[in-house]
Amino acid sequence: MSRSKRSEALYSSPTEAILESISDGVFTVDLEWRILSFNRAAEEITGVSRSEAIGQSCSDVFRSSMCGEDCPLKSTVQGGKPRIGVSGFIVTAEGQRVPISISTAVMRGLDGSVIGGAETFRDLSELEALRRELGGHRGVGDLASHSPAMRRILGMLPALAASPSTVLILGASGTGKERIARALHAMSSRSQGPFVALNCGALPDPLLESELFGYKAGAFTGATRDKPGRFALARGGTLFLDELGELSPALQVKLLRVLQERTYEPLGGTRTEQADVRVIAATNRNLAERVAQGTFREDLYYRINVIRVELPSLRQRMEDLPLLVDQFIERFNHLQGRRVQGIRPEALSLLMAHDWPGNIRELENAIERAFILCGEAPIGIEHLPDELLAFRPWDGTNRASAHDALDRQAILRALETHRGNRSAAAAALGVHKTTLLRRVKRLGIPLPTEDGRSR
Repeated sequence: MSRSKRSEALYSSPTEAILESISDGVFTVDLEWRILSFNRAAEEITGVSRSEAIGQSCSDVFRSSMCGEDCPLKSTVQGGKPRIGVSGFIVTAEGQRVPISISTAVMRGLDGSVIGGAETFRDLSELEALRRELGGHRGVGDLASHSPAMRRILGMLPALAASPSTVLILGASGTGKERIARALHAMSSRSQGPFVALNCGALPDPLLESELFGYKAGAFTGATRDKPGRFALARGGTLFLDELGELSPALQVKLLRVLQERTYEPLGGTRTEQADVRVIAATNRNLAERVAQGTFREDLYYRINVIRVELPSLRQRMEDLPLLVDQFIERFNHLQGRRVQGIRPEALSLLMAHDWPGNIRELENAIERAFILCGEAPIGIEHLPDELLAFRPWDGTNRASAHDALDRQAILRALETHRGNRSAAAAALGVHKTTLLRRVKRLGIPLPTEDGRSR
């Protein structure tokens, strides 16, 4: 019988099955600190088998830096308050020192009395190794990445920068489209010229047209003097048009003419001016769909879609998160004259567990907020925004639902990483494919129509 099948035979309840399958170590103790339960991950992290651990004092099994008066579990059992994300280390059965992050909760009986404590612990060894590896990695300019998808994009940038053609950058909001545009400008022959950016979705049509092309004195009421537009301000350099998908049909026609003829006329002007700029456009919209819907001109789409760069979301390049965090801290230190000493492992671990719907911009905002609160100390969990603390594996109330959420998140990420390939996702999670499918069904996770084996 395989190990996974033995585990399923031993743990019949859904909660116990989940505890056996998650990657965090979990154990419980009675009031005399004897271990009552010890999951599979706890065995793997400590090197101590379940049969050896159960019945033993937890300090004898873990030999942790926090055993004794500083024990978080003891503090929780005696004070009734959970501890979240406490960092420390344990010494394994082979004598290896392993960095961990700990969360604790009280166990209560049916009458509400305290009967013991529960602790989860996460091995941070791989996270620390990843940070060290990324620390020495560099990319193009100030852009660095360990993600295969991003490294392919960074590898293309020098060739794209050397071309005068229009570039279209696609990606969800907050994925760093303007950073890519600035990198292209900095590497191009126009780098000594200006880089001018305009958000096309931030202004109504009349204002946007005057911002793009400028106007002459007397062009409309209040126009008492000439004003150059962004095309004029970017002369000899690069014009970055963000949120291009928000342009109205009328402005799409005018922009198409500029891109085709490289000329334009300011509002109220009678003389044609040269558009000596390299245009880089960006959008979070699906322009091909908008063309099919008739809301975006097909000829403009093909004119700007000469070279296309598609940026992955942050959750698709999570291996870059530690590097991005270090870059943000370094930048804020420089801007504010501070010396914040990085981020604590347990806080970084919490960042790695978040889905980041706002992508890199959301991460940057979270680090900036933490940077303000942490003083000169390393950033800890207590400095992070409240929304990142909403999910805590041990909150002392509903263990099953918490682990359901954790299990669901892990399965979704594995399926996304392996593009729907169920066998590969199951292997990444360390379970059999049939076990994965049972969990998917129980948790109500939608599966792609195809299992991705041919992709």
